[in-house]
Order: sequence, then C-alpha cells, then structure tokens
Amino acid sequence: MVDEDLELERDLGEATIVYEEPDEGTVRKTVPNEHVAYFQDHWIVKTDEDEQGHDIVRRIPSKRVHYVERSVEQFEEEVATLVDQVQSLASELRTKLPVGGSDERTDGDAGTDPLEIDIDDGHDRPDESE
Repeated sequence: MVDEDLELERDLGEATIVYEEPDEGTVRKTVPNEHVAYFQDHWIVKTDEDEQGHDIVRRIPSKRVHYVERSVEQFEEEVATLVDQVQSLASELRTKLPVGGSDERTDGDAGTDPLEIDIDDGHDRPDESE
C-alpha cells in the first residue's frame, strides 16, 4: 500500500505538444506526461473529462505535429516505458489474432512442428490444352 501511495505522489513531469490546428494555426499545449501518448500514427492528448468522469481526448495526426517535448526524471526510464508499452501491445495482439492458420488453441506441443507442403513446379503435368 505504501508503494502505491508513493507512486501517486510522484511527479511524472509534463509534456508540451506543438501542432497545427485548422482554425487556430499553431497550438502549443502543455499537459501532465501521462495525458499524452502516441498510438496508430496519432498523438492522443487528454483535454478534459465529461460529467461521468470519462476522459475526453483529442487525436492529432502525426503529420500535423511539429514536436512533443517531455520532462522526464531519466531518459532511460522513458525508453524502458516505451519498450514495455510496445511489448504489451504485441502480447495483446498475439492473444487477439489467430496465428498459425487455425483458430483452435491446444495445449502441449501440438502445432509447433513445421507444416510441410509439396509444391508442384508444373513440369510433370500434362499440358491442359492437349
């Protein structure tokens, strides 16, 4: 419980995103670090919360973003966080997408051997026009 309390009190820094907005021109927005993320070629910025407490976010296409500047305690920690996020996403995709041509999942070593397929180069076939 103490670790959780310390984590909540820890300052995670700020991020400034500078991007082009069609109606406003160049916009510079500074938010807490945890309120900005990059996903699917878009920067996602938390802008507010609705009445139910749900986050309201703005998705900004990366081609409209000039830069994102973050303050971080240590650069290595920031890179490690990004690596963890990528690994988490890859793991999530592996559980959602069927791999190996079958939707069935089995226990044990089933399906781990390579599948051999005979390929006919066509030289042994009679000409179909005959």
